Amino acid sequence: MSGSLLHLLPEVADAVAAGDPVVALESTIISHGMPYPTNVAMAREVEQIVRDRGAVPATIAVLDGVAKVGLTSDDLELLATHPDVHKATTRDLPWLLATGRHGATTVAATMRLAARAGVRVFATGGIGGVHRGAGLSFDISADLTEMATVPVAVVSAGVKSILDIGLTLERMETLGIPVIVNGSDDFPSFYSRTSGFPAPRRLDGAEEIAAFLHAAWGPDLGLSCGVSIANPIPAADEIPAAEIHEAIEAALAELDDRGVVGQDVTPFLLANVVERTGGRSLDANLALVRNNAATAADIAVSHARLARR
Repeated sequence: MSGSLLHLLPEVADAVAAGDPVVALESTIISHGMPYPTNVAMAREVEQIVRDRGAVPATIAVLDGVAKVGLTSDDLELLATHPDVHKATTRDLPWLLATGRHGATTVAATMRLAARAGVRVFATGGIGGVHRGAGLSFDISADLTEMATVPVAVVSAGVKSILDIGLTLERMETLGIPVIVNGSDDFPSFYSRTSGFPAPRRLDGAEEIAAFLHAAWGPDLGLSCGVSIANPIPAADEIPAAEIHEAIEAALAELDDRGVVGQDVTPFLLANVVERTGGRSLDANLALVRNNAATAADIAVSHARLARR
């Protein structure tokens, strides 16, 4: 499973070979999503949460031109502190590997490398989607096209609330991406448990979701797409939708004033919202990441059990 430009940490390689549960974790949240040292502390805590639930964590990144599935403690520290770590989506992977650079993987790139390594369950904070104003900018995240073609289950707190959630759900339907909400009839909106949109499909708990994955990817259907599993932020940690909406609208106005575009949009907006909420959005972000890691580990354990039958 490991070539010169794709390396699995031995613990991850052994778990994949044995059919044991593994949970992929992205790395942009470390390099571009949170300040130091919160970012590296969060990364280590999330890996421990996955272990405590019976699965092997596999944080994914590109370091010195090598795609790594599973990182050492020193690797995590490098990602959290190095000034020249590129934010990498799938299209950036060949460039990073060919030129020997560092890259922190987005949802799309993490999915691609997880699938190459044989890892089927992935935990993240929120997924990308259709940006507000996409009718003019055509700004739609590669997360969606990757989910349409790569068989990895993505556990998130829903579409990032800085995006157009309704249009994202429409686009996911067009692409044939199954969308599940864990334990709720309402689709969540990252910081909040509701978004004003109903759950496309509801399932309750890891066992039901694992059975869905087994049906989707098993020999009878053999679907080749990913699955989006929206896992609402715990009620005690959410920011009410109306309250966070004000901060997001103000951040979007500042985004336009400054002319921020491309891959800088999401990091700018998230940092701006943190400032406008006095840090509450960062606390919520940490809480939902922990919750998603635990849920993803439970799903991976249940799915591995089904696969052995």
